[in-house]
Amino acid sequence: MSGRKMWMVRAEKGGRLVNDFVEGSFVGVGWTEVGDIDSGTSKQEILRRLEAAHPQEGRGTLGSWASQIRRYFAEVKAGDEVITYDAGRRVYFLGSLAGDVYRKEKYELGFQRTVKWTAKVARDRLSASTRNSLGSALTLFLVPSNAATEIRSKTIGLGDEITITVADEKATDRGDEKEFLDEVVSKAAEFIEDRVARLNWRQMQDLVAGVLEAMGYRARVSPEGGDRGVDIFASPDGLGLEQPRIFVEVKHRPGIAIGPQEVRAFIGGRQAGDRCLYVSTGGFTKEARYEADRSTVPLRLLSLPDLRELLTEHYPKLEASVAALVPLERIYWPTA
Repeated sequence: MSGRKMWMVRAEKGGRLVNDFVEGSFVGVGWTEVGDIDSGTSKQEILRRLEAAHPQEGRGTLGSWASQIRRYFAEVKAGDEVITYDAGRRVYFLGSLAGDVYRKEKYELGFQRTVKWTAKVARDRLSASTRNSLGSALTLFLVPSNAATEIRSKTIGLGDEITITVADEKATDRGDEKEFLDEVVSKAAEFIEDRVARLNWRQMQDLVAGVLEAMGYRARVSPEGGDRGVDIFASPDGLGLEQPRIFVEVKHRPGIAIGPQEVRAFIGGRQAGDRCLYVSTGGFTKEARYEADRSTVPLRLLSLPDLRELLTEHYPKLEASVAALVPLERIYWPTA
């Protein structure tokens, strides 16, 4: 069995239809609105039909759906292994695909394949790395070979009773979880920066001003036109009568680093007591950072990662209109 492919087919969110799968001896996927297709239907044709049926969905989402449908018809074969997950019981069911796709009209997951269910495995018996590999939100995906090997080695019969002995957690599992958390945090940071980078120049100024306001300042964005090197002015009272007076330049040019000449031009003419903030989504050259370090006017350079850190730190205090520029959602992760 070790050479066989193993596919995850989710029984809807939270395994809502898992009993139907197991008792009915099948797995299924939806998207029947694409009409009659077979293993020869191209991804481009599937995507075209999805776009017609779901004009409100984004291109990325529709592309993901098209890829999964194409795999289900063209790559998943009779004889392959399949698993599905019952979130309520924390159990994976394992079986073998026994046929090609058939269509079941008036059923939620109407593109179905017959399955002979043979075994099950408790999620709590699997290592953290295997659990992580099964955590994709996709309806259909190929289970990594190392995870599939572990799943096979820990299955029991469908009628056998599951017993879990809760011992002290393995240090390796805790280490795996920490590694996965680091990966999630890193990917989240990259995705947030991607979203920020896609803002237009005016939205970027509004975002920076909004972050400053969330930090307790009153910020004013300069009107369109000649800003004389200052895009945002901020101070405790918003009038500049209270210190600190913060002058902000925002350069939204991803991939283009700011050089020392631009830094010098920005801080030229600033007075004693002024504070300066230079935001560049393209970063800064080494020479620009040297220029900032030797400036007699207090100057802070903010790159895109720096701006992302400030955004996430002060996000709960952002005005709704500013938060809507980069919508974020809090997630929770076990720490002990």
